Amino acid sequence: MPSLFSSFRLGGGLTLPNRIVMAPMSRVRATADGLATPSMATYYAQRATAGLIVTEGVQPSRIGQSNPGTPGLHTDEQTESWRQVTDAVHVNGGRVFAQIMHGGRVSHPETTGVQPVGPSAVAGEGNVFTPSGPQPMPVPRALATHEIPEHVRSYADAARRAVDAGFDGVELHGANGYLISQFLSSNANLREDRYGGSVTNRIRFAVEAAAATAEAVGAARTGIRLSPGGGFWGVTEDDPAELNTALLTELARLDLAYVHLEATTDEETLLLLRKTWPGTLIVNPTMPLGPTRTGRAEADHWLDLGADLIAFGRAFLANPDLVERLRTDLPLATADESTYYQGGDAGYLTYPAYQHTA
Repeated sequence: MPSLFSSFRLGGGLTLPNRIVMAPMSRVRATADGLATPSMATYYAQRATAGLIVTEGVQPSRIGQSNPGTPGLHTDEQTESWRQVTDAVHVNGGRVFAQIMHGGRVSHPETTGVQPVGPSAVAGEGNVFTPSGPQPMPVPRALATHEIPEHVRSYADAARRAVDAGFDGVELHGANGYLISQFLSSNANLREDRYGGSVTNRIRFAVEAAAATAEAVGAARTGIRLSPGGGFWGVTEDDPAELNTALLTELARLDLAYVHLEATTDEETLLLLRKTWPGTLIVNPTMPLGPTRTGRAEADHWLDLGADLIAFGRAFLANPDLVERLRTDLPLATADESTYYQGGDAGYLTYPAYQHTA
């Protein structure tokens, strides 16, 4: 069984010193116009001992923004602002991918100034953050068939900007109820054209987005994150095993850098997907909103089952030195949930490395 601390070669060219991935997590510390900040550079640099960092979700277009305070990669100013982040991570010996996240229907006109779009005119469940506080998600405008290529291209265009800004690669956010996930869904996607109905049609948007991104920046720099069977924002998949097996079969033709699976379905289905996907597999063992924190036991379990890399989410928030704490079995600090999305440096840059006492 590979060790969590053994090196790994990703995408044919990037050597990771360990198999620990910092999972993407929204921290909403960008400026109002989507620029990365010096504090963001410090935050990611503090965690550069991870084998790979995947950033928070980055919107590829104005209409793709989900929450206020999130960063973008669709203007020259945004692209330039990310260079301080990638430089800081690289100076500290790290590797970093940008997660490209189009919110689709998980958005609000108060945030973007425009009506959200989705595969169908079906509102998501729950409240979304807006500049004036949480509000119910509005009914999105269903994309016309001729508009869909524009949104496919937005992932590829943002990926080009990411590479220009110094990122080592990108991860498409195909999970957690956002736009790609909405197209995969059997209840958010009620289309009757080539993007809806059958499994073959529902996976088409995801495959096209991945193919366009791989063509733009190279397959070795392109990953995708999925949450099989996950019920985020009211999205459901009636057929998670069939759907995701079909999706991974098509994605395998692209020779992507990796697939990143959240453990949002049963282990049997996840093992089927491991057998289906021939390339590098990242597993995030716990649900992002679940009650537990990924630890060594869960990581070793999934390495034993065939995962190549293990993603840790919340454990990285209060433990910038998580890799060393896991390596030496030191206790993990717990993050203050009240600081997750409040902005500022408190609860963002203020968690220290482990303090050894005499």
